[in-house]
Amino acid sequence: MLRRRTLLGAMPGFAALPLASPALAQSWPPGPVRGIVPFAPGSATDTVARLFADRMRETLGQPVVVENRAGANGLIGAEAVARAAPDGMTVLFGTNSTNAAANALFKRVPFDMERAFAPISTLASVPLLVAVKADSPYRTLADLLNAARARPDAVTYAQASSSQRVAAEMLASMAGVKMLMVPYRSSPNAVQDLMAGRVDVFVADQAVILPQVGQGLRALAVTTKERSAQLPDVPTVAEAGNLPNYELFAWFVLAAPAGTPAPVIARLNEAVRHAAASPDLKERLGSALGMAIRTGSPEETANFVAAETRKWTAAIQAAGIEPE
Repeated sequence: MLRRRTLLGAMPGFAALPLASPALAQSWPPGPVRGIVPFAPGSATDTVARLFADRMRETLGQPVVVENRAGANGLIGAEAVARAAPDGMTVLFGTNSTNAAANALFKRVPFDMERAFAPISTLASVPLLVAVKADSPYRTLADLLNAARARPDAVTYAQASSSQRVAAEMLASMAGVKMLMVPYRSSPNAVQDLMAGRVDVFVADQAVILPQVGQGLRALAVTTKERSAQLPDVPTVAEAGNLPNYELFAWFVLAAPAGTPAPVIARLNEAVRHAAASPDLKERLGSALGMAIRTGSPEETANFVAAETRKWTAAIQAAGIEPE
């Protein structure tokens, strides 16, 4: 059962901790900030993290050094931040996988997902694409679903993160078909195997799939209610699969260990907002990869994550995914 306490509820009185003075906070950080990405290099999370990190330095006066700690669907990297000192010197570039879906997907999460982190800001959101090899016999989403319906578990799908698994299983469940999951350690590896024909379909962040569309991959559908501005001719899953209630998107968030002083959180939030205003970041994430840049206050971020936790939990349960 979901805990109903928001992330902010996990931080009682943290304004009274060291660095409570705004003046002192302006001199923070004393050195490089470590930004943990819980997924592999080349993943969508890694791309978002590195672009934000580069520009956060302009506000912080210190580099944000990105460190990839991949494994266990993001739980290894997230745990490292949850157990770090609450001084803001270690932060998590988290996602819906690590910060909303984990409790419903895994029997044992090695940290308290709802109380271990102090939210700083949301960063971006992105639709997922249902993609196949460019010369796949499945020309449309209907072709793919009909094949899966005719031969249960004969159609294979790649999965390198929990959001990808939920998106694919939710599609299969709502369409009344069964597909066979093939796990991967990283999205780039899954894309390589998809293009090589070793797996039939991959439902992944648009940022991962889009660069290969027309270069080895074909997008069959987008998982949001609206079509992607980058692929206006690609229908939504709701349209192509005749599944009007299907909708899912991935998102990225910056968080620190719970108990991090409020002025430090505010300083990091300021750096995120400054980075998000960069025309270059908007171009590279928005125009090139189809991400929506979205920032917010720590309070707004906490409320967003709490609402998304309820949504992802409901989607996981509706898809019949049993916790591992």
